[in-house]
Amino acid sequence: MRRALLLGGATALATLLLPSRSHATQARRLTLRHAGSGARFEGIWHDGRAPDRSAMAELSQVLADPGAKPARAFDPDAIEIVWQIATRTRLDPVLDVHSGYRTPSVNRAVHGAGDSQHLRASALDIGVPAGRLPAVSEAALKLALGGVGVYRRRGFVHLDSGPVRHWSDGGTARRTVSARERQLDRMAEAWQRGAR
Repeated sequence: MRRALLLGGATALATLLLPSRSHATQARRLTLRHAGSGARFEGIWHDGRAPDRSAMAELSQVLADPGAKPARAFDPDAIEIVWQIATRTRLDPVLDVHSGYRTPSVNRAVHGAGDSQHLRASALDIGVPAGRLPAVSEAALKLALGGVGVYRRRGFVHLDSGPVRHWSDGGTARRTVSARERQLDRMAEAWQRGAR
């Protein structure tokens, strides 16, 4: 009897302490629209264990510059970052993508950095309503995965799976805007003008 109680208690304790397997294998869904092309993706992109290959192929097409032939395979780690931020902050059901994969010619046209994560298909610029921007940018910074650029004046957040770093278009008293950040601002402005 005592042995059964001990085993039952150990099982109950393990159930409380160990992470739920069903949570770890939960399917991940995204709905997004590329502002420049109007292309949309809606569906499950990850089954909870690994990215879905056909969904990633479709996302690669949707997130590419209009006219990019062939589209570059998009980095699943970047999609994971966007999914985590959207889930944690309960962003609008349809994510507004300002920029995803850029071809070298488009990157040059918008004065993008020569080593831009957009060239690697590992960055997304996501439109965020002004009232939600502080919560989204804070969640992205706390996640501490990849790059986070906050563009308050233009209403979007840059998220990428590159090295951990962050920048802003101003609005923080603690940081000055570097030449690199000014270049990113010009690039984002040019991109928005081209997307209209």
